[in-house]
Order: sequence, then structure tokens, then C-alpha cells
Amino acid sequence: MIKKLLIANRGEIARRVMRTAHRMGIATVAVYSDADAASPHVREANEAVHLGPPPARESYLLADRIIAAAKQTGADAIHPGYGFLSENAAFARKCRENAIVFVGPSPEAIEAMGLKDRAKKLMEEAGVPVTPGYHGENQDPDFLKEKASEIGYPVLIKAVAGGGGKGMRKVDQAGQFLDMLESCKREAASSFGDETVLLEKFIENPRHIEVQVFGDSRGRVVHFFERDCSLQRRHQKVIEEAPAPHMPPNVRAAMCSAAVRAAKAVDYVGAGTIEFIVDGSGPLTEDGFFFMEMNTRLQVEHPVTEEITGYDLVELQLRVASGGSVPSQDEIAIHGHAVEARLYAEDPATGFLPSTGPLERLELPREGDGIRTDSGVEEGGEVAIHYDPMIAKLIAHGDTRGEAIDRLVEAIDEEVRVHPVRTNAGFLRRALDSAGFRAGEVTTHFIDAHLDALAPKAVSPLQYALAAFARLDGGPLAPPANDPWAGRTGFRVNAPAHLAAAFDDEGARVEVRLIPDGTGFIAEIGEESVRLDQVRVSGVREFGYVAALVDSEEVVAEAEALEEGLLVSLRGETVLFRPFNAEAAAEGLDAGAAVKAPMPGKVLSVRVEPGQTVKKGETLCVLEAMKMEQSLAAPRDGVVDSVRVSAGDQVGAGDVLVALAEEGEAAA
Repeated sequence: MIKKLLIANRGEIARRVMRTAHRMGIATVAVYSDADAASPHVREANEAVHLGPPPARESYLLADRIIAAAKQTGADAIHPGYGFLSENAAFARKCRENAIVFVGPSPEAIEAMGLKDRAKKLMEEAGVPVTPGYHGENQDPDFLKEKASEIGYPVLIKAVAGGGGKGMRKVDQAGQFLDMLESCKREAASSFGDETVLLEKFIENPRHIEVQVFGDSRGRVVHFFERDCSLQRRHQKVIEEAPAPHMPPNVRAAMCSAAVRAAKAVDYVGAGTIEFIVDGSGPLTEDGFFFMEMNTRLQVEHPVTEEITGYDLVELQLRVASGGSVPSQDEIAIHGHAVEARLYAEDPATGFLPSTGPLERLELPREGDGIRTDSGVEEGGEVAIHYDPMIAKLIAHGDTRGEAIDRLVEAIDEEVRVHPVRTNAGFLRRALDSAGFRAGEVTTHFIDAHLDALAPKAVSPLQYALAAFARLDGGPLAPPANDPWAGRTGFRVNAPAHLAAAFDDEGARVEVRLIPDGTGFIAEIGEESVRLDQVRVSGVREFGYVAALVDSEEVVAEAEALEEGLLVSLRGETVLFRPFNAEAAAEGLDAGAAVKAPMPGKVLSVRVEPGQTVKKGETLCVLEAMKMEQSLAAPRDGVVDSVRVSAGDQVGAGDVLVALAEEGEAAA
């Protein structure tokens, strides 16, 4: 059995692996970059080895340094987690050469499934259904265009070495093909160092269903049933569940059998996932699923499989890596339903831009009663710019799918509180509680089709109304009988009765008018309004809550008084409501004169120069942060007064990049 395990990863997955290793009596070694020196995974390990600076290419991707760390600490095995070096055949081979157990498949299996074109050929030979397409060696553009016409539009162009949605283009008609091909090849060469592509028939209403497989060194391969990962945004999974909704037993049997054949075709050992694209235009059928790719590692969404089968997949990885066996197929059964939502530090209202910074408030669901939380950060820590902005995986299990969804929605409502970092918690909650998701009518297009409802661009009238009640806390909202002077109902002689609170929205005044109406209030915010009945406010001068009935449903918001304003949490969303200050607003009228970096990053390009006239919305510069490009636009019409940065500069959050003057003013 493995005695000491080095975990070549960080954050949530490092802690997840450690938890199982410690339970099994295995000592653990953490590795860390400068940015992670104070991270929980470092503190929780038995030993820790420093790798280098924050960028992954200077720390977590340094295979030789990780091998040296294992030797230095006497670790006899390395678990790669997912991402980083987890699917790096060269790293797995180095482990073997240094007599260190790699907790994963062989280098040969990783190589066999690493390139999409080779993998598809292997699957065809193994009798696994593959998507109609072309994955040959001829990369001549005209030849590929001819093949696309034979397949029939729409088609997908995919980089053979691609992943995460990069190196992929959908082409709807022949006239677009050559331009799309050139763009795809250029991105593939830049991202993966390989511009080779394949073509696939585009499935119009696709579902993404994957099967968890496990093999051992005795040649046995079993499956742990399927997961549905169809709820995606930009090809990135958002919510996963197991088993897949509306899965007929005969289709499950056919899909899982195909997955086992796929794994056996490469003599697979360890945990892996066979991913299928499924025709979701109607009921699932035995001939309606096609091999997409194999992930030769543990998946982010593995907890839902653990919850429905009762197996600890990390424990099974460690036992198989030590020469142990997988269970027999008839020992593995489905129990209930599980749903996982990925809580990210990102702001849906700004196009899901990453949100970095300190975690002054971080409350996550407590484990128990069907709830599990896997997280890599804690309150007082921070979300750094260098890595994936995942805060936690929130998992719920229930006897039925509806029960699992209800538990996860309730956990987000009652226990997720994050500030000042913005998160997608409200977005997740709306997606989980949407009629389409609850009905299991989800394809990979679901989020795009419902984006306006799932990711509203502004604070809702209900949030403003509850914040106003919290702001006005201090007396009963309804007067005692026959005493209109005793309550805070907004009673006026010869004037409409109302209460009012004003908040600051980036220098603009937002007034909330609360007008008594029978048993409740009408809250008016500009031209929008919401009715609240049976309003109850408790103790929000420091910390308390506001509760009300809205459309016969009770809503409860927590409110905390901070020095800078009221922190109001409702259905996963935590918003700071700053009181409106006329003097500060007057001083801030010129706030639109400065375009600032929303987060630390690197300036890729500057599009303007001093003296240039610009229009509102015109791009001034482009910033790269957390592996994403962000165009920063002019907040108003004006003249560029000064440019404070150049291409290649590193900037911090809040740094002024470009200053604007009013039209007619001289530029400096």
C-alpha cells in the first residue's frame, strides 16, 4: 500500500485527495507556489514543499521540480488531481522512471486518448459509436471543405489537441468554412502547439453525458454509471448530476457497455471518464449517442457519482494504484440522485468576468443532511488571479432528483454568503430552480437560451426593497390600533404616505419608495415596482433579517450593517448597498473621467492616444486577466486626456489606465 502521497495540485482537489489519504492512514505532501503559501491545502498536509512563483508554468507545471519534491520527502506516489499535469504522459513516464507510483493510467493510455483523431480511430475499432465526421491526416483546406459538405452542415471544426472549448468552431454554411478553419487552426496552434483539426457533424440539440469507468491491473474494467453535464457555458460545465434525467434502462446499458469497451481498448487502469455527445432532440435511444473524448483522470464532477454509488473514488484510485482490484460490476448500484453546482468567483452581470480579491465573508453550506461542500479556500483568504476562480463545489443528494435539487437550492438560499468577491451563486440558484432544469429538459444550449433570466444585468427591485426595509429598521412597520402616529407607515397629513431610502449606484441616486398598501407595501424603484406583504424586520442595526411574502412565497434576506453600507444576502447573492451621499456624489461626478483596471492583469493593447475623441462604448484598451481578455470601454463621450499605461504593463485592480476629459477640453 502507498505510504506517503504527494499531491501535485492545489486548492479544492488537493484537500479532497488529502481527506481520503489521511482516513486511509497515508501521509501527505503538499506542493505550493508563492501565492498559495497560506492556503488550507498546505496547512492540512503532513509536509509541504515550495515550488516557485505564482504562474503555473513556474510552479505547478514543473514536472522535474515535483519529482524532486517527491524524492526529497520520500513520497512513494504522486496524485495529480485534475488539470495541471494530470493528463501529461511525459510526467507519468517520469514517475515510472523514478520508481514513483503515478496515481492514474499508464503513459501509453494517456497518449492513446490524448489526441481526438487517434482516439476516435481507436473507438471505431473497438465498436464504440463515434460522431459522423472526418479525422484523417489530410489537412488541405479545400479537401476539408469538401469533406464538410459530405458530412452536411452544420459541422464542427475541432483541434485534435483541444480542450475547454478552445480550438473549436461551428460552421453553418460552406461560405464560412475556410475563414472558420483558418481561425480555428490559428487558435489551436497558439493554445496547444498543434494546428491539426478534425471535422464532426454538429448535433443540433446536444446533451453531454459521460460514464465513469475504472480499470485495474488485472484487466478488469467496470463502470459507475453516467453523469449528465449538459448545463454548460462556453463549453465549461456549470451544473452536473447523476444519474442522467430521462435515461431509459436500455440506453444506460448500451452507453455504459460502450464506455467499458472504450477503456478496455487502451488497457485502462485507474479512474477515467468516457464522454458522449447525445442527441437530445427527443427521447434517448440506443443509437443516439456518440463518443466525444476520454478524460484520463478524475473529473471535477466525481462527487455526484460518489454520492449515488457510495464509493470513494479517490480511495479506489489509491487502492488500484497499489495493486488492488476494482469491485465487481454487480456490487455497484445507483442510490438516489445527486446534483453538483460549481461556485465560481465571477460576476454574471458583467459577462461572467472573474472577480478576485480577499474573502472577507465566506459562508458555505455545512455538510450533512444530504449536503456536501468541497472547497479550496476559507474566510480571510483570497481568490488569486493566477488560477481557476472556483470557490467550492456544492453537492446535494436525495432519494429523488427533485429532493436533491430542493436541498441544493435551500443550501444556496440559507448558507452561501460571499463578500466582497462577486460569485455566480444567484445564477446557479436560478438555473437549478428554473422550470426547464427541474423538468430535466436541458441541452448544452440551455444557458445561452435563458441567459437574460439567469444572469440579470442589474440589482433586482426586490433586493432594493429589502435593503430599504433594512435601512429603515428601528420601529414597527404597522401602527398599533387607532394610533397612526406610532408606526413607521409613512403617514403624512395631506400627502401620500410612504417611506423612502436612497442608495448609491456608482454615483447615481437610486430612491426606493415604500408605499403602504393594506397588509403590505408597494416598493417603487424608478419605473419598476414589487409588492411585499407581511414584512418583518429584525435587528439589522448590526445583523438581522428582513422577511416578506412576495407572490405568496416567503423570501428572507440577511442584512449586516457595515461601515460602508448594508450587506444584504438574498438567494445566494450578497450585495453591498451604500447609502447615497450628495456631497460624495457631487465630488464623484467626474468618476467617468477615469477608466480603471477591474482586476490585476496585463495590458495587451492600447487603442487610443491623448487628444483623441472617443464615443461611449468605444474600446480604449484590452486587458488580460485570469486567462481572459477584457475590452475596457469609454464610459461616456469625451476626449482622451492621458494614457497611463502601455502594452505589456502589469496593472493592479483600480489602477487608472486612461483618463478622459470633456469634449472641448485640451488634452494634457
